[in-house]
Amino acid sequence: MNQQIFPTTLQRTKWLSGLSLALMIILSIAIGLYAIAFQARVTGDPGFQLRFSEYSVTSSMHVIGGAVVIILGGFQFSTWLRQHYTQVHRWTGRIYLIFVLIGGVGGLMIAPQSAGGPTAHFGFGLLALLWLFSGWQAYACIRRRDIQAHRAWMMRNYAMTFGAVTLRIYLGLLAGAGVDFPEAYPLVAWLSWVPNLIIVEWYLALKAQGLNASG
Repeated sequence: MNQQIFPTTLQRTKWLSGLSLALMIILSIAIGLYAIAFQARVTGDPGFQLRFSEYSVTSSMHVIGGAVVIILGGFQFSTWLRQHYTQVHRWTGRIYLIFVLIGGVGGLMIAPQSAGGPTAHFGFGLLALLWLFSGWQAYACIRRRDIQAHRAWMMRNYAMTFGAVTLRIYLGLLAGAGVDFPEAYPLVAWLSWVPNLIIVEWYLALKAQGLNASG
């Protein structure tokens, strides 16, 4: 009986994992394309367009860097891609980390000018610092061939990258709950990425416990 249940459970887990990855990639590409359209002044709130135009170089670094990173990043978690197209995975990873550097520096520079006051400034500034730090750690780990640590740091890094998606989700939910933008934005400056990191750390802790138990 257990032998019949286990393969079914494993298949469901793989199916759910694949569906989650596909959904993450779709949402990430959508936000990445939106960022590119924003940079091209095709879409976006006029107030944000005006604010970003005041810091054209650093805001462009942040927007374009973030767009490239969020579009490419989801594919890096595909086991199939890593196994069948290893060189593509490696070169995509290099491009990803280069644009994390570009986007992170830009984000750090414009954080003090973000809407939402000091709470948002600190939230986005800390996000930029941790984004850069985790990208560096991911690079350092793969340079010394520590693949397991590299993957863990990449998960942390992309959890923060995915904050571009969750920020908009939370803004929509708060708007639907009747919370005005000036009150909502300082909150999502933290809510957009801190829970993402907590989930990743929880997953990594469970994974480590499983490895220790099997060992």
